[in-house]
Amino acid sequence: MAIVKPFHAQRPHSAQAAAVSAVPYDVVNTAEARALAADNPLSFLHVSRPEIDLPDGTDMYADEVYAKAKSNFDQLIAQAPLIIETHPSFYLYRLRMGDREQTGLVACCSVDEYDNNIICKHERTRRDKEDDRTRHILTIRAQTGPVFLTYRADKCVNTLLEPATLSEPLFDFIAVDGIAHTIWRIPNELNAPLAEAFTAVPVLYIADGHHRAKSASRAREALQSQNPNHTGEEEYNFFQCVIFPDDQLRILPYNRAVKDLNSHTPEAFLEALQFSFQITENAAPLPTERGHFAMYLGGKWYGLKLKPEATQPLSIIDRLDVSILQDRLLSPILGIADPRTDKRIDFIGGIRGTDELERLVNNGQAAVAFSMFATTLEELMAVSDADEIMPPKSTWFEPKLRDGLLSHLI
Repeated sequence: MAIVKPFHAQRPHSAQAAAVSAVPYDVVNTAEARALAADNPLSFLHVSRPEIDLPDGTDMYADEVYAKAKSNFDQLIAQAPLIIETHPSFYLYRLRMGDREQTGLVACCSVDEYDNNIICKHERTRRDKEDDRTRHILTIRAQTGPVFLTYRADKCVNTLLEPATLSEPLFDFIAVDGIAHTIWRIPNELNAPLAEAFTAVPVLYIADGHHRAKSASRAREALQSQNPNHTGEEEYNFFQCVIFPDDQLRILPYNRAVKDLNSHTPEAFLEALQFSFQITENAAPLPTERGHFAMYLGGKWYGLKLKPEATQPLSIIDRLDVSILQDRLLSPILGIADPRTDKRIDFIGGIRGTDELERLVNNGQAAVAFSMFATTLEELMAVSDADEIMPPKSTWFEPKLRDGLLSHLI
């Protein structure tokens, strides 16, 4: 049973929504965030990536970074300004990229359900990233970027949500990257029916935002320990999410680039591949089906396919394309034993296309790059249902939600 609840959102006025909104904190580095926020004092990046307002080289986990986040947040509240909704509400958030649309419910979900795997995970989190966002939440006492959830589409929920899109939106703008963002406030008389409809949804799945969710759980733990009168109903027991039906989503590939060939010559590397893979020269840069990979090496695209006589993977994890590439090529041949920590491998979101893979290899930043067939949403849900964990960087969801439009105060 999925618990969803409305909340008193903190938000900008409609006229300032585009200026305040920002890309998620974790899809840009410091230099990129600084460039995006340049000449825009209202950009939420001043709150989510406050190191951009401190001297170059500042440790992004230093005390002064979190203090700057708090002062920048207070300044934005006054300057934008940001207002707090009088009544707790649900919202609808529609993303449009080209001819594709997806519309999800903005709500608060239960930390207890996250801790008890009713909100299912498919990815491990890193302690340093958890520490950072937990401290950020506790410092500003707000969750400012939503967790991206999905669920198996439910007709009853869809029926309740459809009328909201016929009203005047709260926000409606096209961001600088061309993605259209539209948010409606759902009438309060639908709060109870929506909450009731979601009780028929057995589980929710994290699509994107594992670190945000884990940090909400850790923040709750910290605040509960400080509250002798804890009841379980405090706002810190819930975290902000946008919940999309699975039939509206798509996953893009998460491609790989490796800096060197692990002491192999290109010829020796190709020979080593032949033990497990059928190799085709002058292949297309985009694989067209599961179990196929495209590899860019020496200015040429090769097609790779696991040989029929190779030992076939049996488990749900081992059958994933990202696992096959890791277990049959990246680890045994290129020496990438732990892709979570190895600095020789980079991961490139599919939104950047295969031209980015060619660029990395052609300019010498990588020796070889791999174009992947995208993990499917069915695979993600099956892994989550089995309480398993995908290899790192298995999924890339696009378009991205933006930070700062609706914040949940705790």
